[in-house]
Amino acid sequence: MNTADFSLRHIGPRTADQKQMLETIGVDSMEQLIHETIPDGIRLTSELDLDAPMSEQDYLLHIYDLSKKNKVFKTYIGLGYHPTIMPAVIQRNILENPGWYTAYTPYQAEIAQGRLEALLNFQTMITDLTGMEIANASLLDESTAAAEAMSLLFSVRERDQKKAGINKFFVSEHCLPQTISLLQTRANPIGIELVIGQDDNFDFSKDFFGALLQYPGKHGQVTDVKSFIEKANASQIKVAVAADIMSLVKLEAPGKFGADVVVGTTQRFGIPMGYGGPHAAYFATKEAYKRDIPGRIIGVTKDANGNRALRMALQTREQHIKRDKATSNICTAQVLLAVMAGMYAVYHGPKGLEFIASAIHNKAVTLSNTLQNLGFEQINTSFFDTLCFKADAKKIKAEAEAKKMNFYYPNDNEVVLSINEPTTLEQLNKIVSVFAKSVGKDSIEISKISETNAIDKQLERQTTFLQEPVFNSHHSETELMRYIKQLERKDLALNHSMISLGSCTMKLNAAAEMLPLSWFKWGKIHPFVPAQQAKGYHAVLKALEDQLTEITGFAGTSLQPNSGAQGEFAGLMVIKAYHESRGDHHRNICIIPSSAHGTNPASAVMAGMKVIVTKSTEKGNIDVDDLREKAELHKDNLSALMVTYPSTHGVYESAIKEITQIIHDNGGQVYMDGANMNAQVGLTNPGNIGADVCHLNLHKTFAIPHGGGGPGVGPICVAKQLVPFLPGNPLVKTGGDQAITAISAAPFGSSLACLISYGYIKMLGASGLKKSTEMAILNANYIKKRLEGAFETLYSGERGRAAHEMIIDCRPFKAHGIEVVDIAKRLMDYGFHAPTVSFPVAGTMMIEPTESESKQEMDRFCDAMISIKHEIDNISKDNENNLLKNAPHTMAMITDDEWLLPYTRQQAAFPLDYVRDNKFWPSVRRVDDAYGDRNLVCTCAPIEAYMEEV
Repeated sequence: MNTADFSLRHIGPRTADQKQMLETIGVDSMEQLIHETIPDGIRLTSELDLDAPMSEQDYLLHIYDLSKKNKVFKTYIGLGYHPTIMPAVIQRNILENPGWYTAYTPYQAEIAQGRLEALLNFQTMITDLTGMEIANASLLDESTAAAEAMSLLFSVRERDQKKAGINKFFVSEHCLPQTISLLQTRANPIGIELVIGQDDNFDFSKDFFGALLQYPGKHGQVTDVKSFIEKANASQIKVAVAADIMSLVKLEAPGKFGADVVVGTTQRFGIPMGYGGPHAAYFATKEAYKRDIPGRIIGVTKDANGNRALRMALQTREQHIKRDKATSNICTAQVLLAVMAGMYAVYHGPKGLEFIASAIHNKAVTLSNTLQNLGFEQINTSFFDTLCFKADAKKIKAEAEAKKMNFYYPNDNEVVLSINEPTTLEQLNKIVSVFAKSVGKDSIEISKISETNAIDKQLERQTTFLQEPVFNSHHSETELMRYIKQLERKDLALNHSMISLGSCTMKLNAAAEMLPLSWFKWGKIHPFVPAQQAKGYHAVLKALEDQLTEITGFAGTSLQPNSGAQGEFAGLMVIKAYHESRGDHHRNICIIPSSAHGTNPASAVMAGMKVIVTKSTEKGNIDVDDLREKAELHKDNLSALMVTYPSTHGVYESAIKEITQIIHDNGGQVYMDGANMNAQVGLTNPGNIGADVCHLNLHKTFAIPHGGGGPGVGPICVAKQLVPFLPGNPLVKTGGDQAITAISAAPFGSSLACLISYGYIKMLGASGLKKSTEMAILNANYIKKRLEGAFETLYSGERGRAAHEMIIDCRPFKAHGIEVVDIAKRLMDYGFHAPTVSFPVAGTMMIEPTESESKQEMDRFCDAMISIKHEIDNISKDNENNLLKNAPHTMAMITDDEWLLPYTRQQAAFPLDYVRDNKFWPSVRRVDDAYGDRNLVCTCAPIEAYMEEV
């Protein structure tokens, strides 16, 4: 065995296992299986043109050498990104812990109580600091959150008869430039007119439905949001505030002044800058808007015993359910980062945060006073951490960069600098020396930090925050480490067992891919530093773009979209820009098969398109005749087709080239959803099939971990004619010559996470990538064969094969009174997370084992499923008191003195011998979803609740 071959570590089944699996399926070779699975007409005829695969050791040396090309200056740029101090206990026990980073989105609440509690802490932290009534469990970045705030206010305006039909939205020119750019991207397709101007000059005309303020402003001035909101409310104008989370420790909560929405990023709470992400944004609003709030909300409910339990609340808002009518997208979250930011607040508590925020403010005041004594005019009259000086920007820049410091230079006559948590007294003196030298003066030495306050009295914080016990109990490392471990034990992640979620591709996130994320030369780079300071990043990002371009068979790639949903939207916006460049502004019809992902129609609506749905055949394929009819009917206005390949039903449709040709013949472009790219890499590709743009889920096919529901990265790869329109950024040159405005806040999206996919491709190489795809297909067909007779596979290819996933039909078990959700909950007793439930077909399960699972693990899963089928066979329809309906069974149930159930404790908890060796105990019984929605509580219990219990 070649121990340097990474593919042997990434791929699960050993050579002997593969032979047995092929025999079980009934084929002689892997080539025969692939031939019977993938249509010949779309197979690649040559190998991918990629570098030779590296060993793990060689790759780590390579990525370390690249990191040295990044220059880590002391950075005071601000603009929404700040150097931070990540507590080591959080780095070691969450960021670097597969128990946290390999978990899936918490749809199965009973085995996700740990991260649900961590996210409830996050929501509580946000509602406390913002003064709002309800918060979600994170969004992608601050700019995206601001755009979601605009969209929410636009949606709810129709309920106000006085505002119906009004489409103007005011944006303060003090907002972050990347936010303004992203607002432009999101406003135009849905008919919002942006008006950008000065807060002070706003006339509060009734022609506006909403406004967005930055608090403090981009150059540091603490805006008088109190007066603005009062005047806006008088004119029935709703106000969103983008607020710096750390400043809210010192500034009064916008909610106390009547804000309707408060958004921002939690990056300052211990998260590395990572050249732009990933970071968890926050979104808080009034409870009246709870059904309009984007993203996931964690709510309190009860389980079957009436005990407190947590779950994702109000899920009917989501795109997989409501499709084009959705108000929420579950994909737009950064759970792992939200967990870390929440733990930062748990670790420091209110007093610790007050100390940190006061230290930042005091250092800023001290610096301001010192530089004013040197003769520099400081423009901000009220500020938290950011100072704006009138000065010769060119001279300052030269001196600062010579001393390895970065400031922000909005123009030739102003210099802006933001003080941060790691800033020291020594660094303050270096800053003073830079300014002094620029005007030929002796520097003034700072010997002591002033405690003078520079915040407007009427805006100083009076409201207490984080009084709940969780934020006042875990301040030693021992206590926090144990609390994190306590939560981790409640969660089933990939470090325990296979998570065979169809469409979600829960594959190995190799340790060698993950290690560089903790290295400071990757973590401490601000996204807006000069390019020569980020040469290591640019080398990786350019190489990754080239790798993905080659893999997809396209001509160009943008890494900017920081989730799969953002990738969908970006792809459609690029198509829209292409049509408009040709004078085809009227092309707004988007054809979407009925079997498509729920995110597809929602993204099309966001892009200002009208959705036309086409039929599926009985075999689950696209109805080509219906597609042709609708394409020809709408040919004058056809913009795009959105198609998933292999199909969402887990089949390689042989008519795919005919389908793409029909769209092209009628003037449209083809968008391919990359959710199932794990079944294409090295064997076929979107370019070969005839697509024009494809988004990729790097957190699926390319090994970025799901992190409990984020981070994700969703780059788009495009054909030659679409390259000029790839998205840009207002501060860093990126994208095409005719770039659309920003899709995410950072120029390259979640750059730090992109290191993972770069390493995955470098270590596998062309041969390993192809082998991985083949093994994903082998594993899926092996499970399909093993489950034959117990569970019917709903759809198969023309030769009876599945792609990399398959859908099993659980609807026949209704005859026994058993629903698919009962099977999902019973699997927990066997130590498994359920496959994807009731998507894309109600009453089914979609299973995707990936290439990383061993034959032994797949056999355990199949044994569990077959055992459950036997349990179902022994249930009469009228018997509600059975193993499946009562599942999952908790340790408390099994160890209770009383046992009145009509089956044994062993049948409940240890149904197969293997379970005893590695038993996972769900921490709550089945949760009551309906109760949680009727009685929505989405923050931690206050101290009074604990006192009442005592």
